[in-house]
Amino acid sequence: MLKAVIFDMDGVIIDSEPMHHKAYYNMFNEVGISVSRELYESFTGQSTLNICKRLCDNFKLNESPETLVAIKRKHYKQFFDTNSSFGLIDGVLDLIKNYHENQLTLVLGSSAAMSSINMIFERFNLNQYFKVKLSGADLKASKPHPEIFEKAAKASGFNKNECMVIEDSTNGIEAAKSAGIYCVGFDSFHSKNQDYSKANKVITNFEDIYFDKIVAEF
Repeated sequence: MLKAVIFDMDGVIIDSEPMHHKAYYNMFNEVGISVSRELYESFTGQSTLNICKRLCDNFKLNESPETLVAIKRKHYKQFFDTNSSFGLIDGVLDLIKNYHENQLTLVLGSSAAMSSINMIFERFNLNQYFKVKLSGADLKASKPHPEIFEKAAKASGFNKNECMVIEDSTNGIEAAKSAGIYCVGFDSFHSKNQDYSKANKVITNFEDIYFDKIVAEF
């Protein structure tokens, strides 16, 4: 029986990719590197620190990964504070309310920093629906490592076979599957060139996984 749902944030709850894209490329320009589209797309679902470690290794940068993280977050916060049109992914709030009304336990398992998670949850008043929020930036390993979803399942208070993950990235889906948790791949317009082949179910509309429809899978 389905008892808990673990949500990714970027690309599932919020359409943050355009702001992340701007923030990263502003950071790339600031440190003087040219990042291909293919390399950038491979970062989807990973923590900012792990991405910046890869950049430092790939481009032999003198700056530390932590310095790159600080530059990127500076630009992201500027965009967040000035972008009043920034909103939730279409239909996700109705999905969250549907699960909450059906007494499912909701957990956030995101690679974003907790400061970014809190900004989003406070702006859109989401704390009332979620039992726990976990940031991959606080963990030892980043997606596709399963650590974040293993901890999220444990934090839910239920067994893995009573949990479900909703993810939009190749790395996130791989992490969920490695953790042994049923995974819904959200094929989002905002998540480019991601591989959904390992997901248990692939959707483009959140109505397809409302409680009365998805509970039959468990």
